[in-house]
Amino acid sequence: MRQSRRFDFSMLSTVFTLAWPTMLEQFMQTAVQYIDTAMVGSLGTQATAAVGSTGTVSWLIGSVVSAIGVGFLAFIAQSLGAGKEENARRASAQACTVAVLLGLALTALIQLFADRVPAWMQADPRIRDLAGRYFRILYLPMLFRTFSILFGTLLRAAGDTRTPMRIGVAMNLINVVLNYLLIYPSREVTVAQLAFTMPGAGLGVEGAAWASAAAFTAGGIAMAVTLWRHREISPRGQAFRPDRQILLPCFRVAFPNMLQRFATSFGYVVFASMINALGEVSSAAHTVANTVESAFYIPGWGMQTAAAALSGRAWGAKDHDRFRQLGSTILPLEIALMLVSGTLLLVLAEPLVRLFSREEEVIRLGVTVLRMVAVSEPFYGIPIVIEGLMQGVGKTTAPFLYNVAGMWGVRILGTWICTCLLGLGLVSAWGCMIGHNMLLFILFLIHYLTGRWDPWRYPDRLRSFS
Repeated sequence: MRQSRRFDFSMLSTVFTLAWPTMLEQFMQTAVQYIDTAMVGSLGTQATAAVGSTGTVSWLIGSVVSAIGVGFLAFIAQSLGAGKEENARRASAQACTVAVLLGLALTALIQLFADRVPAWMQADPRIRDLAGRYFRILYLPMLFRTFSILFGTLLRAAGDTRTPMRIGVAMNLINVVLNYLLIYPSREVTVAQLAFTMPGAGLGVEGAAWASAAAFTAGGIAMAVTLWRHREISPRGQAFRPDRQILLPCFRVAFPNMLQRFATSFGYVVFASMINALGEVSSAAHTVANTVESAFYIPGWGMQTAAAALSGRAWGAKDHDRFRQLGSTILPLEIALMLVSGTLLLVLAEPLVRLFSREEEVIRLGVTVLRMVAVSEPFYGIPIVIEGLMQGVGKTTAPFLYNVAGMWGVRILGTWICTCLLGLGLVSAWGCMIGHNMLLFILFLIHYLTGRWDPWRYPDRLRSFS
C-alpha cells in the first residue's frame, strides 16, 4: 500500500513539544550573545574585534563534540524507538567515558595553542594579545563545555528537550549577571531615583570571558547530574569501560558528521581570517552581523532537533508511514517559520545592528550584509531540517559531501577570488556565503525529492542499532 506523504496535523503537537524548548534555549543563548556583544561593544571597536576574531575557532571546537553527539543521538533514539532501554543506557555510559576523555584532550590542546590562534586568524596585531587572553580563559572549562554539549544531545535523543532548555536559561542568566559585575568597574547607578554603588571588577574583555567560563562550568555540572538521574537513559549501573558494540556503530555515524563539521568549521575559520584581513571595520561589522543573524536561524535548529529525534524513533520502531509523514509535515512548517524570520531580519536589520556598535561605518556595512542574507533565510532552513531527518537514521555521508562542496567550492574559493584577487570587500564575501547556502538548498532538496533520504528506499547498507 502506498504510504501517506501528506501534511499530518496530528503530528504538529509532537513536533512542537520537541522543538519549542530547543528554540527557547537557542533564543536565550542568542539573547545573551546579543548582550555580550553589546556590553563588549561599549568598550570600543577593538574590543568587539578581539572577541569576534576567534569566534569561528570556537565553532570548530564545538563541532567536534557535536558531531560525536550525533552518533549517540541516532543510537539512543533508535534504541528507544525499538523499546530497548537497556541499550540506550549502555550508550549513555559510553558517552560519559567519551566526554571525559575528549574534554580533557581538548582542554590540553586549547591551552597549548591559545596564544597563537589570533595570529592564525590574521587578527589585527593590535588586538592579538587581548584576543589570545580572552580565548584562553573562555576555554579553561572545556571539560564542562563538553558535558553540556554531549549530555544535552543525549537528553534530546530521549525526547527530553525541556531540561537542556532550563539548564541553558540558567547558564545564560549566570553569564549576564557575571558580565555586568566583571566587565565594568564599580560605578554609581540610579534606579527609580535611588542612587547606589554597583560593584564591578573592571576586567573588560577578560571579564566577559570569565563570565562565560563560569556559566559553562555550572551548565556542564547540571547537565551531568540530570543525565545521571534520568529515568530512561541514566548511565548508573552500566559499564564505563569502552564497549566496541556501542562505540563502533556510534562512531560509524559520527565520523562523516565529524568530517563535515570539521571541514565546514575549518572553512568558517578560513573565511573569518580572510575577513579579518580586510581590516578592523570589516571584522567588527562581520562579528556584529553574525551575532544579529544567529537569532534568525532559531526555527531551523529547533526543527532539526525534533526531526532528528522523531526520525530516529520511527526508524527504530520500523514505522515507515510515520517517517514519511514526518518529512511532509515538518518541511512546510519550517518554510513558513523561516519566511517570517527572513522578513523580520530584513525589517529590523538596522535597529539591531545599532544595539552593538556606535560606529557609523560598522553599522552601514553590517546592515548591508544582513539585508542581503535575509532573502536566503527560507532557503537555508530546508537543508537544516532535511539534515536532521537524515541524522536520526544515521545517514551522514551525503550531508558531509554537500556541506564540504558548498563551503570550500563556493564560500571559500569565491571569497578568496573576490577579496584576495579582485580586492573586493565584506559585501562580496557575504555574497559568497549566500551562494553557499543556496547550493545546499538545491542539493538537499534534490536529495529529498528523489527519496534518497529515506532509509527504506535507499538503505545504503544501514543497519538498525537496535
